[in-house]
Amino acid sequence: MMMFETVLEEVGSFGRFQILTIILLASHRITMPMHFLLNVFTAALPSHHCDISTLDDGVHFQNLTHEQRLAVSIPVGDDGGMKSCEMFVEPQFQLLSNGSNSTNLPTVQCQSGWVYDRSTFTSTLATEWDLVCERKQLAKATSTIFFIGVATASLVFGFFCDKFGRKNALLVAYIIGFVFGISSAFSNSYTMFAVLRFFTGFGITGFDMTTIVLCIEWVDVGHRSFTGVMMSQAWSAGNMLLAGFAYLVNDWRMLTITVTAPLGFALLSWWWIPESARWLLTSGRVDKAVFYLNRCAHINKKPKSSLKLKLQTLSSAKIQEKQQQNNSYYHLIKTPKMRRLTLATGVVWFGVSMAFFAISLNISGFEMNMYLTHFAYAAIEVPANFVSTFLLNAIGRKKCQSGALLLTGACVAINIFIPKGLWHVRAIVAIIGKGLAEISSLTVTVYTTELFPTVLRQKGFGYNSVMGRVGSSVAPLVLMLEDVWTPLPQIIICSVVITSTLVSLLLPETLNVRLPETIDDIENPRDHTPSHPMESADVLLETKPVIEQ
Repeated sequence: MMMFETVLEEVGSFGRFQILTIILLASHRITMPMHFLLNVFTAALPSHHCDISTLDDGVHFQNLTHEQRLAVSIPVGDDGGMKSCEMFVEPQFQLLSNGSNSTNLPTVQCQSGWVYDRSTFTSTLATEWDLVCERKQLAKATSTIFFIGVATASLVFGFFCDKFGRKNALLVAYIIGFVFGISSAFSNSYTMFAVLRFFTGFGITGFDMTTIVLCIEWVDVGHRSFTGVMMSQAWSAGNMLLAGFAYLVNDWRMLTITVTAPLGFALLSWWWIPESARWLLTSGRVDKAVFYLNRCAHINKKPKSSLKLKLQTLSSAKIQEKQQQNNSYYHLIKTPKMRRLTLATGVVWFGVSMAFFAISLNISGFEMNMYLTHFAYAAIEVPANFVSTFLLNAIGRKKCQSGALLLTGACVAINIFIPKGLWHVRAIVAIIGKGLAEISSLTVTVYTTELFPTVLRQKGFGYNSVMGRVGSSVAPLVLMLEDVWTPLPQIIICSVVITSTLVSLLLPETLNVRLPETIDDIENPRDHTPSHPMESADVLLETKPVIEQ
């Protein structure tokens, strides 16, 4: 049977048309990491102490310097600094004398609000709505709320993209992301902001899922890995830009507007984005497919050929094939081996995503400038993307997945025991861990597409994408546990990563192995003949690859 690749070859399978499409969509994806990790800066908790204006009891207090007023009004913590959430019931003037101890003096919670250090941030969520002390977890919780919107969108846009097309799905995602992203900057309450961040995450994920699949569906098999890497590098570029924008714009409202504004360009340039000719054929829209293929031929400077008859034949075959593939999500767990495969990949995705975002969101504790730390975390992703591409073919998917995961957990564990005084060593180990987490994230994307049979590949990838989003939603909550016990978040992350590593060892190797087509190929494997080296890449045509970032 004639394949779409044959038609694509006639009009240019990787020419100016594809390069321009990749550049355009990659430029749109730069906005994505800025929102995924925006909470690192907008929810930053600056140094603060109680407002002591209520302790002004007269001339004696007013005659003191500012430092002396603080000394008699706020108790000292174990670290030698002022406590952030307590104040004395009344001024303790005796503390100005040498040798006085404030340990047993009566204290109360802050009575008149807080005074914030605004030398780094003029405004954050914490300073806007006093999300400090017993309410400080609410600021971090906005990241989890955003990721819940991301997880929800993973389910909804998967259906929308197949039902109404890639280009229409992009338009809806751009509108939702832009409208709710800008609106969140004008929130007048914490509840309003949390709701708007949920819908922002919903929209951002829509074009996360759609841009990469649209690019891949317009290139030949040999350039799909390259296309995936370029999409990943767009994420890394946006992540590095976030550090620069946050350094220049230190007000949370203006920073939110700044990182959302590029979606305005995405909306304006949406008209230039081509629809997927593959999807059009599967939907029976031959005339529209001919239109875009002729445009591709024109831009690639290829001669136009008579495509309509060929495409009508191919479209009929595609529609018939699509009707035969009527398996549901239930088939992921219906049979024993499929059930074990589904469970195992879900655990791995959860662990990979949780580790990636737990490391990405934790940029404090290294005594480094937070902007520099974030930039270093983002920069390490660039070489990691290329290293993962090499390792996947050099040592195989299974070893690359388990090895990268295990080493990620090792980096987290090592930092538990390194003294805080060796902050430069801790920072280097953390940055290496972030690079390994990136390798693990890219590997699990490729690995999953090769493990599931063709008839369930799309649904299998969708399910695992949701499991990954759940992992990213849990990551901010785990980091909050440092208030219970400082090493507890790292211990939990290590435990999850080690569990995911062990589970990944139960998965079969897929390097140069013929891809399964049906559920029976999973339950009763018969043919283990190595496939053509490019066959593995071809599987991406039928999936929605979502780079976990």
